[in-house]
Amino acid sequence: MKATLTARDVTKVYQTGEVEVHALRGADLDLYAGELVVILGPSGSGKSTLLNIIGGLDSATSGDVRFRDHYLTGADEAELTRFRRDHVGFVFQFYNLIPSLTAEENVALVTEIAERPLDPAEALSIVGLNERLHHFPAQLSGGEQQRVAIARAIAKQPEILLCDEPTGALDSETGILVLEAIDQVNRELGTTTAVITHNTVIGSMADRVLHVADGVIARIDQNDVRRPPAELAW
Repeated sequence: MKATLTARDVTKVYQTGEVEVHALRGADLDLYAGELVVILGPSGSGKSTLLNIIGGLDSATSGDVRFRDHYLTGADEAELTRFRRDHVGFVFQFYNLIPSLTAEENVALVTEIAERPLDPAEALSIVGLNERLHHFPAQLSGGEQQRVAIARAIAKQPEILLCDEPTGALDSETGILVLEAIDQVNRELGTTTAVITHNTVIGSMADRVLHVADGVIARIDQNDVRRPPAELAW
Protein backbone atom coordinates (compact mmCIF):
# COMPACT_ATOMS: atom_id res chain seq x y z
CA MET A 1 0.00 0.00 0.00
CA LYS A 2 1.33 3.43 -0.94
CA ALA A 3 1.60 5.91 1.93
CA THR A 4 -0.40 9.15 1.84
CA LEU A 5 2.45 10.99 3.54
CA THR A 6 6.09 9.91 3.80
CA ALA A 7 9.03 11.36 5.71
CA ARG A 8 12.54 10.00 5.14
CA ASP A 9 15.72 10.69 7.12
CA VAL A 10 14.29 13.96 8.45
CA THR A 11 16.53 16.09 10.64
CA LYS A 12 15.85 19.40 12.36
CA VAL A 13 18.59 21.48 13.92
CA TYR A 14 17.91 24.68 15.85
CA GLN A 15 20.70 27.17 16.40
CA THR A 16 20.68 28.81 19.85
CA GLY A 17 23.61 31.17 19.92
CA GLU A 18 26.63 28.95 19.35
CA VAL A 19 24.74 25.82 20.44
CA GLU A 20 23.08 23.45 18.00
CA VAL A 21 19.98 21.64 19.25
CA HIS A 22 19.14 18.48 17.29
CA ALA A 23 15.36 18.05 17.57
CA LEU A 24 15.17 15.30 14.92
CA ARG A 25 17.98 12.94 13.94
CA GLY A 26 16.94 11.04 10.82
CA ALA A 27 13.27 10.27 11.52
CA ASP A 28 11.29 8.10 9.11
CA LEU A 29 7.48 8.03 9.00
CA ASP A 30 4.71 6.68 6.79
CA LEU A 31 1.04 7.60 7.21
CA TYR A 32 -1.50 5.48 5.32
CA ALA A 33 -5.02 6.41 4.25
CA GLY A 34 -7.63 6.06 6.96
CA GLU A 35 -5.35 4.88 9.76
CA LEU A 36 -4.99 6.28 13.27
CA VAL A 37 -1.39 6.52 14.45
CA VAL A 38 -0.32 7.47 17.97
CA ILE A 39 3.15 8.97 18.36
CA LEU A 40 4.45 8.59 21.90
CA GLY A 41 7.45 10.23 23.48
CA PRO A 42 8.55 12.31 26.46
CA SER A 43 8.85 16.09 26.35
CA GLY A 44 11.79 17.09 24.20
CA SER A 45 11.84 13.87 22.20
CA GLY A 46 11.08 15.64 18.91
CA LYS A 47 7.52 14.44 18.36
CA SER A 48 5.97 17.92 18.07
CA THR A 49 8.76 19.02 15.75
CA LEU A 50 7.98 16.01 13.56
CA LEU A 51 4.27 16.93 13.49
CA ASN A 52 5.05 20.54 12.56
CA ILE A 53 7.23 19.42 9.66
CA ILE A 54 4.83 16.86 8.20
CA GLY A 55 2.01 19.40 8.61
CA GLY A 56 3.86 22.09 6.69
CA LEU A 57 4.19 24.41 9.70
CA ASP A 58 7.98 24.08 9.72
CA SER A 59 10.71 22.93 7.36
CA ALA A 60 13.24 20.16 7.88
CA THR A 61 16.95 20.91 7.99
CA SER A 62 17.49 17.86 5.78
CA GLY A 63 15.58 14.84 4.55
CA ASP A 64 12.48 14.45 2.40
CA VAL A 65 8.78 14.89 3.17
CA ARG A 66 6.24 13.94 0.52
CA PHE A 67 2.45 14.18 0.40
CA ARG A 68 1.28 11.76 -2.27
CA ASP A 69 3.47 12.67 -5.26
CA HIS A 70 4.26 16.21 -4.08
CA TYR A 71 7.44 17.03 -2.20
CA LEU A 72 7.04 19.41 0.72
CA THR A 73 10.81 19.58 1.06
CA GLY A 74 11.91 22.83 -0.51
CA ALA A 75 8.36 24.13 -0.97
CA ASP A 76 7.94 27.87 -0.57
CA GLU A 77 5.59 29.42 1.97
CA ALA A 78 2.76 29.87 -0.54
CA GLU A 79 2.89 26.16 -1.42
CA LEU A 80 2.96 25.13 2.23
CA THR A 81 0.01 27.42 2.95
CA ARG A 82 -2.02 25.75 0.19
CA PHE A 83 -1.03 22.32 1.52
CA ARG A 84 -2.20 23.22 5.04
CA ARG A 85 -5.39 24.86 3.80
CA ASP A 86 -6.47 22.13 1.41
CA HIS A 87 -5.19 18.91 2.98
CA VAL A 88 -4.44 19.18 6.72
CA GLY A 89 -6.48 19.77 9.85
CA PHE A 90 -4.75 20.67 13.13
CA VAL A 91 -5.80 20.19 16.74
CA PHE A 92 -3.51 21.66 19.39
CA GLN A 93 -3.37 21.52 23.19
CA PHE A 94 -5.09 24.91 23.43
CA TYR A 95 -8.35 25.46 21.63
CA ASN A 96 -7.82 28.89 20.02
CA LEU A 97 -11.54 29.56 19.66
CA ILE A 98 -12.84 33.08 19.03
CA PRO A 99 -14.71 34.07 22.24
CA SER A 100 -17.27 36.28 20.50
CA LEU A 101 -18.42 33.51 18.13
CA THR A 102 -20.67 30.54 18.88
CA ALA A 103 -19.45 26.97 18.42
CA GLU A 104 -21.17 26.83 15.03
CA GLU A 105 -19.68 30.15 13.95
CA ASN A 106 -16.16 29.09 15.02
CA VAL A 107 -16.46 26.02 12.79
CA ALA A 108 -18.00 28.03 9.94
CA LEU A 109 -14.83 30.14 9.70
CA VAL A 110 -13.07 27.13 8.19
CA THR A 111 -15.91 26.03 5.93
CA GLU A 112 -15.95 29.41 4.21
CA ILE A 113 -12.51 28.77 2.67
CA ALA A 114 -12.77 25.01 2.10
CA GLU A 115 -13.42 23.39 -1.27
CA ARG A 116 -15.75 20.63 -0.03
CA PRO A 117 -16.73 21.50 3.54
CA LEU A 118 -19.02 19.73 5.92
CA ASP A 119 -21.94 21.69 7.26
CA PRO A 120 -20.74 23.16 10.61
CA ALA A 121 -23.67 21.54 12.42
CA GLU A 122 -22.73 18.15 10.94
CA ALA A 123 -19.11 18.53 12.04
CA LEU A 124 -20.21 19.40 15.57
CA SER A 125 -22.62 16.47 15.60
CA ILE A 126 -19.79 14.05 14.77
CA VAL A 127 -17.97 15.12 17.95
CA GLY A 128 -21.14 14.96 20.03
CA LEU A 129 -21.95 18.67 20.28
CA ASN A 130 -25.18 18.90 18.29
CA GLU A 131 -26.88 20.51 21.30
CA ARG A 132 -24.14 23.15 21.77
CA LEU A 133 -24.27 24.84 18.36
CA HIS A 134 -25.25 28.25 19.69
CA HIS A 135 -23.12 28.27 22.83
CA PHE A 136 -20.16 30.61 23.15
CA PRO A 137 -16.75 29.25 24.29
CA ALA A 138 -17.24 30.72 27.79
CA GLN A 139 -20.41 28.62 28.10
CA LEU A 140 -18.56 25.39 27.25
CA SER A 141 -16.35 23.16 29.36
CA GLY A 142 -12.71 22.63 28.40
CA GLY A 143 -13.51 19.28 26.83
CA GLU A 144 -16.38 20.76 24.84
CA GLN A 145 -14.15 23.58 23.61
CA GLN A 146 -11.57 21.04 22.46
CA ARG A 147 -14.27 19.11 20.64
CA VAL A 148 -15.29 22.35 18.89
CA ALA A 149 -11.64 22.68 17.85
CA ILE A 150 -11.75 19.13 16.46
CA ALA A 151 -14.98 19.90 14.59
CA ARG A 152 -13.35 23.01 13.15
CA ALA A 153 -10.34 20.97 12.01
CA ILE A 154 -12.43 18.30 10.26
CA ALA A 155 -15.05 20.61 8.77
CA LYS A 156 -12.97 21.13 5.63
CA GLN A 157 -12.66 17.33 5.31
CA PRO A 158 -8.85 17.20 5.33
CA GLU A 159 -7.03 14.07 4.22
CA ILE A 160 -4.79 14.30 7.30
CA LEU A 161 -5.67 15.27 10.88
CA LEU A 162 -2.73 16.11 13.15
CA CYS A 163 -3.34 16.36 16.89
CA ASP A 164 -0.60 17.71 19.18
CA GLU A 165 -1.24 16.86 22.85
CA PRO A 166 -5.02 17.32 22.42
CA THR A 167 -5.70 16.31 26.05
CA GLY A 168 -2.77 18.12 27.62
CA ALA A 169 -4.89 20.87 29.17
CA LEU A 170 -7.69 18.56 30.35
CA ASP A 171 -8.39 16.32 33.31
CA SER A 172 -8.35 12.57 32.70
CA GLU A 173 -12.12 12.08 32.46
CA THR A 174 -12.57 14.95 30.03
CA GLY A 175 -9.52 13.82 28.08
CA ILE A 176 -11.13 10.45 27.44
CA LEU A 177 -14.15 12.15 25.86
CA VAL A 178 -11.86 14.11 23.55
CA LEU A 179 -9.96 10.98 22.53
CA GLU A 180 -13.22 9.21 21.82
CA ALA A 181 -14.21 12.15 19.59
CA ILE A 182 -10.95 11.83 17.64
CA ASP A 183 -11.51 8.10 17.25
CA GLN A 184 -15.07 8.74 16.07
CA VAL A 185 -13.83 11.19 13.44
CA ASN A 186 -11.30 8.66 12.19
CA ARG A 187 -13.93 5.94 11.89
CA GLU A 188 -16.71 8.03 10.36
CA LEU A 189 -14.72 10.15 7.92
CA GLY A 190 -11.74 7.87 7.29
CA THR A 191 -9.37 10.75 7.96
CA THR A 192 -5.72 9.74 8.28
CA THR A 193 -5.02 10.74 11.87
CA ALA A 194 -1.82 11.18 13.88
CA VAL A 195 -2.01 11.95 17.60
CA ILE A 196 1.11 13.27 19.35
CA THR A 197 1.21 12.63 23.08
CA HIS A 198 3.25 11.49 26.06
CA ASN A 199 0.32 9.50 27.54
CA THR A 200 0.94 5.82 26.79
CA VAL A 201 -2.68 4.80 27.47
CA ILE A 202 -3.78 6.50 24.24
CA GLY A 203 -2.02 3.75 22.33
CA SER A 204 -4.96 1.44 23.00
CA MET A 205 -7.04 3.29 20.39
CA ALA A 206 -4.46 3.19 17.58
CA ASP A 207 -3.78 1.14 14.48
CA ARG A 208 -0.09 1.76 15.05
CA VAL A 209 1.99 3.18 17.87
CA LEU A 210 5.28 4.93 17.12
CA HIS A 211 7.80 5.63 19.87
CA VAL A 212 10.02 8.70 19.49
CA ALA A 213 13.18 9.16 21.57
CA ASP A 214 16.07 11.58 21.05
CA GLY A 215 14.75 12.70 17.70
CA VAL A 216 14.31 9.29 16.08
CA ILE A 217 11.47 6.80 15.83
CA ALA A 218 12.90 4.09 18.04
CA ARG A 219 10.28 1.36 17.86
CA ILE A 220 7.11 0.59 15.92
CA ASP A 221 4.14 -1.43 17.16
CA GLN A 222 2.17 -2.27 14.00
CA ASN A 223 -1.07 -4.21 13.79
CA ASP A 224 -2.39 -5.93 10.69
CA VAL A 225 -6.00 -5.54 11.78
CA ARG A 226 -7.71 -2.44 13.09
CA ARG A 227 -8.06 -2.53 16.86
CA PRO A 228 -11.65 -2.49 18.13
CA PRO A 229 -12.81 0.56 20.08
CA ALA A 230 -11.03 0.52 23.40
CA GLU A 231 -12.34 1.53 26.78
CA LEU A 232 -9.82 4.18 27.70
CA ALA A 233 -8.49 4.59 31.21
CA TRP A 234 -5.65 6.66 32.59
